[in-house]
Amino acid sequence: MFEEQLTARADLTAGMLYAIAGSESWIYYGQVTPEKRVGFFRRRDRKLSKASDVLAAPVMSVITVGYPSITRALRSGRWKKLGRFPVVSELVAPRPSVQWPVGTLDVSVWLGDRSDHDTRVDDPAIQNMELMAIWDAEEHIPARLIADFGAEKAEWHVGGPIWRERRVKEEMAARSADQPWHQLPPDWVPTTVR
Repeated sequence: MFEEQLTARADLTAGMLYAIAGSESWIYYGQVTPEKRVGFFRRRDRKLSKASDVLAAPVMSVITVGYPSITRALRSGRWKKLGRFPVVSELVAPRPSVQWPVGTLDVSVWLGDRSDHDTRVDDPAIQNMELMAIWDAEEHIPARLIADFGAEKAEWHVGGPIWRERRVKEEMAARSADQPWHQLPPDWVPTTVR
């Protein structure tokens, strides 16, 4: 945890770099994109690193994080502002995301603020795309970073990319076989273990 800052406010200006306190004393890093999403880097440390070292790491995931939750995380010491830097090249262009309405296997792929095309949730081309969702900085992001980083076993219910969201639905169906709303449709295409 970082020092509490009771008057801190989130800043979603492109280039703002944040440090995030994770479990087991790990520190993760994220930079705000031009679309006001947060790109998290495939780097974690036990002590804060220099911004130049962080920004040289590859991007791990790009997530929409709720603005009010970032403010709460800053005030509680779970997140820390490290300053504003040029946006890394991997985060400049918009990344596609997937809108998956409840009760269907048909999805829409969005690029920026417009729908690009429709497809099915099992389309191999979309498996690493992010499901449209807003994540909470304190309640969701620490578990999500564990899942994305992949070094430790993650909670089974953490989604994000389409392939993981499909695995969550399969697990829900297995755990709640007697609940009709968790049953998979007959034309469901099973995922494979990664």
